[in-house]
Amino acid sequence: MKITVVGAGAVGATCADNIARRELAEELVLLDIKEGFAEGKAQDMMQTAALLGFDTKITGTTGDYSKTANSDVVVVTSGLPRKPGMTREELIGTNARIVEDVAKNILKYSPDAIFVIISNPMDTMTYLTLKSTGIPKNRIIGMGGALDSARFKYQLCRHLGASPRDLNAVVIGGHGDTTMIPLINFATWNSVPVTHFLTEEQQKQIVDDTMVGGATLTKLLGTSAWYAPGAAGAAVVESIVRDQKKLITSCVYLEGEYGQSDICLGVPVIIGKNGWEKILDFKLSADEQALFDKSAEAVRSMNDVLSTLAN
Repeated sequence: MKITVVGAGAVGATCADNIARRELAEELVLLDIKEGFAEGKAQDMMQTAALLGFDTKITGTTGDYSKTANSDVVVVTSGLPRKPGMTREELIGTNARIVEDVAKNILKYSPDAIFVIISNPMDTMTYLTLKSTGIPKNRIIGMGGALDSARFKYQLCRHLGASPRDLNAVVIGGHGDTTMIPLINFATWNSVPVTHFLTEEQQKQIVDDTMVGGATLTKLLGTSAWYAPGAAGAAVVESIVRDQKKLITSCVYLEGEYGQSDICLGVPVIIGKNGWEKILDFKLSADEQALFDKSAEAVRSMNDVLSTLAN
């Protein structure tokens, strides 16, 4: 198994570190455009192998896509990070060109690769990757739902005093502060609905805090978060390479599911060795469906920017 992570910044390096520690691949390639950056990160990680006990071979390269040849999974983190006060929409122009170039170069050497997209704005970058490459839809997965669901569980833990391992909670919709939909009515604590233990006020606070989870960290850190995004990317990769068939909310291409078509949006999917393999229908309430449709409308407005870039 060979995995490539494109972008050796904080998110990419953290994702690569998680992949190596879990020994998800025999070979891991870290690629960046900054001279010596990926090589340095790769050596630093390799020097932890004796301490952490993994055997994954990690190599770095500055822009040499031939080193990524025959990759089974490619994680794309490249692009500008979000700065305080910057919306994901503002990132589209620059990051669209970067992600499109990355995808095309990867496919020259790894035509059968499965893509895990982390670059922001994630929903639009996932859609762009699909449209610009033409590869089968099941081989393109946007990571956002995995991260947002982890942030949802964090907020639930704070209010319930529960172990995150005992919680099941998902976030659907767009990966944005105003487009994600934490499904509080579907969340459970060891199979018991969390709504049994939380007041209406607590439930609203949890949902609201989840939705601004990324913006909160950006304000505190001065840049985008990296530990949780990197770990979320690695979790998606693990379900692919180990064929775990995990249910992970992911940004995938819809063709009528949840009432939407020609859009990449976060929905519950099963992820295994073929990429995303099945979309699950959660039978949303009328209110939840209305929120999902509103989220789709917002993501479409970001996708529309892509057509202006092409002109």
